Amino acid sequence: MRRVVCEGERVCLRDVTEADIAALHGVYGHPVATQHAPFAPRSLQEVTGLVEEAVRAAAAEPRLLYVLAVLDAGRRDVVGVARLRIEAELPHSAEIGFGLHPDQWGRGIGTDLVRLMLSFGFKQLGLHRIWGARSPANLPAQLAMLTAGMVEEGRIRHHLPTPTGWRDSIVHSALEDEWVER
Repeated sequence: MRRVVCEGERVCLRDVTEADIAALHGVYGHPVATQHAPFAPRSLQEVTGLVEEAVRAAAAEPRLLYVLAVLDAGRRDVVGVARLRIEAELPHSAEIGFGLHPDQWGRGIGTDLVRLMLSFGFKQLGLHRIWGARSPANLPAQLAMLTAGMVEEGRIRHHLPTPTGWRDSIVHSALEDEWVER
């Protein structure tokens, strides 16, 4: 099994572990942090299940799912979560998603995180295309993805069911041959 460790200037990524459950519940279970997610805030038991699934996925061959703890580069504490899912039928392409604890918002950490995920996907995994979908109302995610070098591709109507009804998604992508590491 290949362990993931990516060092950035302000954030770092590593595989999640069971020791991260409480910190990840601070993101997945936070009503403000999940306001644009297609799910209600998760219980501690649900987060435990997500981490157990992530640990199993890390041991799979081929590995198609990376669930990564986002750490503050200086303090080394968990401040968020990042996911990269390689498409089994299109192994050159992957979807990313990310969430940060609200006390990290407004500092440019999201942009740094997206840049680090793009670098990981293109340089370490050899992907050609990386994409992510966001809620149309999630303007900080839009800014993070655009500033990190992703291109807005368009809207998928009624893409995801949410607790309050169907939600559209705005898709962003980056291509390996167009991406410039910043």
